[in-house]
Amino acid sequence: MPAGVCGCCGPLRPRYKRLVDNIFPEDPKDGLSKSDMEKLTFYAVSAPEKLDRIGAYLAERLSRDVVRHRYGYVVIAMEALDQLLMACHSQSIKPFVESFLHMVAKLLESREPDLQVLGTNSFVKFANIEEDTPSYHRRYDFFVSQFSAMCHSTHEDPETRTRIRVAGIKGLQGVVRKTVNDELQAIIWEPQHMDKLIPSMLFNMQDTSLSCSLFLSPLSLTGQDGEENPASLAESCFRELLGRAAYGNMNNAVRPVLVHLDNHRLWEPNEFAVSCFRIIMYSIQAQHSHHVIQQVLGHLDTHNKNTPRMRAGIVQVLLETVAIAAKGSVGPTVLEVFNTLLKHLRMSVDFELGENSRRNSGASVSSSGRVKESEERIVQNAIIQTIGFFGGNLPDYQRAEVMMFIMGKVPVYGTPCHTLDTVKIGLTFPPDTFDVPQVTSGFKSKTMVAALPAPFLDPLFSISLMEDCELRQLVLEILLNIIDRHDNRAKLRGIRIIPNVAALKIKREKISKQDVGFMKKHGQQLYRHIYLGCKEEDNGHKNFELLFTTLAVLTIELANEEVVVDLIRLALALQDMSLANEENMPMVIRCGIMALVAAYLNFLSQMIANPAFCQHVSKVNYLGIKERVQEKMLREVELSVGHLYFQTVDLAECLVAPGYNAERLSIPYVPQVTGKHSFVDRRKHRWGAALFSPDTTGLEEQEKEKRRQVMEKFQKAPFEEIAAHCESKANMLHDRLAQIFELTIRPPPSPSGVVSISAGHAQHQSVPVYEMKFPDLCVY
Repeated sequence: MPAGVCGCCGPLRPRYKRLVDNIFPEDPKDGLSKSDMEKLTFYAVSAPEKLDRIGAYLAERLSRDVVRHRYGYVVIAMEALDQLLMACHSQSIKPFVESFLHMVAKLLESREPDLQVLGTNSFVKFANIEEDTPSYHRRYDFFVSQFSAMCHSTHEDPETRTRIRVAGIKGLQGVVRKTVNDELQAIIWEPQHMDKLIPSMLFNMQDTSLSCSLFLSPLSLTGQDGEENPASLAESCFRELLGRAAYGNMNNAVRPVLVHLDNHRLWEPNEFAVSCFRIIMYSIQAQHSHHVIQQVLGHLDTHNKNTPRMRAGIVQVLLETVAIAAKGSVGPTVLEVFNTLLKHLRMSVDFELGENSRRNSGASVSSSGRVKESEERIVQNAIIQTIGFFGGNLPDYQRAEVMMFIMGKVPVYGTPCHTLDTVKIGLTFPPDTFDVPQVTSGFKSKTMVAALPAPFLDPLFSISLMEDCELRQLVLEILLNIIDRHDNRAKLRGIRIIPNVAALKIKREKISKQDVGFMKKHGQQLYRHIYLGCKEEDNGHKNFELLFTTLAVLTIELANEEVVVDLIRLALALQDMSLANEENMPMVIRCGIMALVAAYLNFLSQMIANPAFCQHVSKVNYLGIKERVQEKMLREVELSVGHLYFQTVDLAECLVAPGYNAERLSIPYVPQVTGKHSFVDRRKHRWGAALFSPDTTGLEEQEKEKRRQVMEKFQKAPFEEIAAHCESKANMLHDRLAQIFELTIRPPPSPSGVVSISAGHAQHQSVPVYEMKFPDLCVY
């Protein structure tokens, strides 16, 4: 037989080629021949070593058909490949997969949308196949790039554009599923791939024209007319990717999100940014939350000089992440969060005060400057809300640490550039930036020593003496949040005469030894700041309400018999201060103090369950209210109306009971200066009861009157008189110093005589020893 005849005979061709050729019908519209496909599948399973050749031949035919635009045969070839992939799972499938991926790549490179969708669908089927052995050499770089490009399709036909984008998202999802669980494909988490994957998903998620209700409710992956929704599909893929992210991959997964939000200016407004980070926080593992927080904090630092609205948008995103992370594990980043937020709060206030200073200096301030100033307030409010919410959800042991941290960082309002830990950190904050109350909300500590350590208590009380009434209110809010361990505060709302305290069902426990020690150490400090806080002239109704609630909660939580006596002495001192009115307080403040004393003693009398004491307080309150209603004003103290006020002698007689030292009521309360102060203060603290002697009280009153006269003189006297007075004092001081220098520098007399100057000549005069005068300290 001639040699040429051999090449034309079909039966002499390799069997696998004949089987492959048979699956293609003459008319591609007839589709894949099922019987011939079954024969090809049986052959491939029986002879797996032929799989690579079958794949190569199919790839050859497909490439030829693509070039010739015979798309019907292309579809048949891909269908055959899909069936062979599903049927064969032997070791020899690896070469066949390479041919398959090569054919998919050919389809994706085509400009025909139908071929791109066809190749994507085949790749998705392949991605769902679990291979028995890992692949050491396979890479998906091309597919990541191609599918990402499809996600950004700008095809002129909307339906076709949607089909291509959906195919691209499905392809990326297939890449994720095929690679994230394969340790050999960890390269997919590298930045060059994440920078394509993440933005492609976000680009489709932010397209509101495709999904108007994204993030608000669970959506199916299809639209109203059955068409798949790119936004919902992208969100599903995004969640799946984040859910598979390991510890070391979190930064590479979150960073592209922040970059995408920057590039598309999605921080203002920031609804999409907030939604993205909600998805992130709920999709990742809880122990990885602090990575996300660190990324957002770092991004905030990067944009610290951007527009206020952009910074506010980032802070609000941080609030969302913190709100979710605070319920789980936030890792070691707690103080880092507060440190960064306080730093940006200070910067925002600096920007705002800079605008104010330019306005006050007379420089023209444009409308844009005023808008920026108001926008800075938006930034500050967002930061404050974040600080409060995060701190309010921390465990108690971390809250105490955070409270001291904030107290050491926040400057005191109204003072020039000083913080509470003597570190200068810039200009001052307004009162509403002091957000410790929200941090302390719900705070529960077994002992006051742990809840109110000295490093926290001292600076807190220093703020309570500021002139701003709102700042003083915040200090009282903080104290109440910490001291009220049994949630009784809500039952004590309003400053009023409570007729039946028992009906409030106050919760209380026996005072522990640790709390007794705390009151012995810090009680006088508490009393002093309550006393001084009552007489501030700008006190409003809320200030007096908080002062009453503070006294009541102190009674419930920390009052033993000794503390009860001290609290009664404090109440009597407040009454005397209001009646004597040595400081010319406004009438409204005096009335507020009297109402506070009446309401508190009424509450205290019922809490200690002393019938005589309770009856006496009720009687005085009744008579006082009746008299004041008639006169509608506060009268000066007279003997004839002494029964209208609380008298020390009467209260002492009623307080005769075991445990109460009623004699101490006769010692007037005088505010003490405690803490790190002068030697005199420390000596007073050591001597204790000697502080309350009548002599000491008289001396203090004299010193107080003397200081008042000096201040009045310097405030009202003419300048010439003050200058003359200071000059006379300076001359007197000069004379005294001259005498001292003369005594110390002049040599002492000696028996050999002294030198005197007379008519320009030195003369020596002898002095007998017995006539010499020695200082007393030198005589033995």
